[in-house]
Order: sequence, then C-alpha cells, then structure tokens
Amino acid sequence: MQEYQPSEILLIKNGELALKGLNRRTFEEALMSNLRYRLRHYGDFLIRRAQSTIYIEPKNDYADMEGACDAVSRVFGIAAYSRARVTVKDIEAIKEAAVAYLGDQLATAKTFKVEAKRADKAFPYTSPEISREVGGYVLSHYHHLKVDVHNPEVLIMVEVRDFGAYIHAQQLPGAGGMPVGTGGKAAIMISGGIDSPVAAYMMAKRGIQLTGIHFASPPYTSERAEQKVISLMEKVGRYAGNMKLHIVPFTRIQEEIQKHCPEEYFTIIMRRFMMRLAQRVARDADCGALITGESLGQVASQTIPAMAVVDTLAKIPVFRPLIGMDKEEIVVISRKIDTFELSIQPYEDCCTVFTPRHPNTRPKLRLVEEAESVLDVDALVEEALTGIRTLQV
Repeated sequence: MQEYQPSEILLIKNGELALKGLNRRTFEEALMSNLRYRLRHYGDFLIRRAQSTIYIEPKNDYADMEGACDAVSRVFGIAAYSRARVTVKDIEAIKEAAVAYLGDQLATAKTFKVEAKRADKAFPYTSPEISREVGGYVLSHYHHLKVDVHNPEVLIMVEVRDFGAYIHAQQLPGAGGMPVGTGGKAAIMISGGIDSPVAAYMMAKRGIQLTGIHFASPPYTSERAEQKVISLMEKVGRYAGNMKLHIVPFTRIQEEIQKHCPEEYFTIIMRRFMMRLAQRVARDADCGALITGESLGQVASQTIPAMAVVDTLAKIPVFRPLIGMDKEEIVVISRKIDTFELSIQPYEDCCTVFTPRHPNTRPKLRLVEEAESVLDVDALVEEALTGIRTLQV
C-alpha cells in the first residue's frame, strides 16, 4: 500500500524551549506528548521534530485540521504555528502551490511579500532567489497586486526543509509559556470567582501540572455553584490539560467558626482551615505547591497581615500569580481564556456565604490563634478530609 502523503500539515515553532540547552530535548518531548494528547480527538497524526520545528502531519484524509489548529493554539510551549501546504522540493511545484494555496487571499489583497527560508542547503535556489521566483509567478497571475516588503496584506512564507517544501501565510501566535508538566505539579485552590481560574491558567503557562481543590458548603452553596466550578476547570483544562478536582466539604467547619469565634476573624480563620486542608490534599496528590487567586488589597483577607497569618501554617510554597494585578488586568485574561462569563454567574461560593460585616484587615497572629483555640481544629480537619470527593475534569 502506498504511504499517505498529506497535502497540508501544521508547523510548530518552539518558544522558550530554544533556550533550554542540554535539557531542550526533555522539554520538546513533553511538548510533543501534550500535542498527542490534545489532538487525539481530531484524527490520527504523525508528530515529529527536526530543525527547531515540530511537524504535525495527518495520516489520512479524515483528520480534522480545523479542530487540530484550534487545539494547537492553546498548547503551552508553542511560540507560533502555521497551517502549511506541502509540496516537493522543486521550484515550479513551489510556485504553483503558493498560488493554489493562498489564491483566495491574494485575489482580494492589494499588496504581498514573499519570504523564503532554505534549511536544506542542497536545494539549488538560495532564499532570495526563491522569493524572486515565487513573487514573479504570483504577479503574473494577479496583475492588481503590488509588492510591499514592509507592511504587506499577504505574507507568503516558503520553507524548504528536509522533508519537503512548505508554503504558508503569516504565522499565528501560539499560547507561549512552557509545556505543561515540565514545571512540576501544584494544587490550585479554585472558587467560582474570576480570579482563581486566571491564576490556574497563568501557572499552567509556566509548565505546572494542575490539580484543583474546591471548598463546598452545602446547603449554603448549591449544586449549580459546584457545577460552575467544574465548568471553569474544564475551560482552564483546554490550556492546562487533564486535571482532577477535589471537592472538600466545608459546611461544618464554617458553622463551628460562626458559632464559636469572633465575627471579625471569621474569614481569616476560615482561610487558615483552607490552608491546612489544601496542604493535606496537595500532599496526597503529590503536589509541591499551592496556588491561590489572591490579589493584594482586593478584599479584606488579601492584605499583607492577613496573608501572613494564614501563611504561618504553610509547609509548602504558596504561589500567588495575581498578587500585583488589578481587577481589570485579571478580567482581560479571564475574557481571553473564556472564563469570565461563567465566573460572574450568580452562584455563591463558601467564602461569600459567611463573610463578616466588619472583617479585621490587620489581624495579629496571637489573637487569631486565641480565637481559634476554642475549636477542635484537628478533629474538624480530619472530618472534612474523610468527605472529599474527587472528580476527573
């Protein structure tokens, strides 16, 4: 049986991976593994690398190239990508392919430019000669066009490489960052708000493999509130990949805090319980750090004194990627990753249900520990841990 020859492929350009020196191969292997996982729903693809480029080639005509492009656009570790026509390494074939592949764009444009890269030095034409040959051929077919080397409406890229010649238009920007899994594993404390999904996205972009921790307080929080969090994790998962979500029952802890502790300390004591529980979940999930969506000064529990009182319990690093961002900056990213509309749905989370009227924004550790001492902390933590549900999202 004759081997299938694709007419169109995806060319992937690495980003920061190029700076990794001797470790570069490890990062590239992680990126290729992530690509295989993300593309599994869109057909059978051959994924290989050569000359600082990853090639994604469909193995048959049934592959969904539109879906594959959409998936690739959200894979961290990619600086740019392009959908390219494949042809043989022959100048006449390259010229014909350029006009055939980009004809629709050329027909409606006024200006164009050809750029060529000759990675295969055995090819008899230099890069400038390829550009001139292809440019002349385009002009002979589209008499209305003019060459603009500075700001063309259509950029024709010709790459002559080991496996063949490739023609494509302007490269599209990739998701950037580092391949998920290369930066270790961490647990994101995710609520139903705007901030924590953005924090999850930002840390996944740095190569962190995520697992989620959500605190639920039924009947004060509803099934819809829980489903909202699951949906947010699924949105983040389009970038971060496969994740687990650990749902921690928090009702009894909050009721005990409300019953026995001064109201001004409700939030800070609640956050301390979350820290204790999250660390236990993170340890069992083999996570090396916690991630929160805190932004300095945004709410009463996100002041320096309040975070310091909570962090006295931290035995692993706590990452706060949003700490210096204002709300508008966070909203911009939430819109980009399509979590904003979900986040503003009016379903309460456990933090907002038990919010005190006048929270203490400058708590003292000694006074917080004194207020907390009336609770059987260890028993409440162990009880909550026995009720955790874990979902795959």
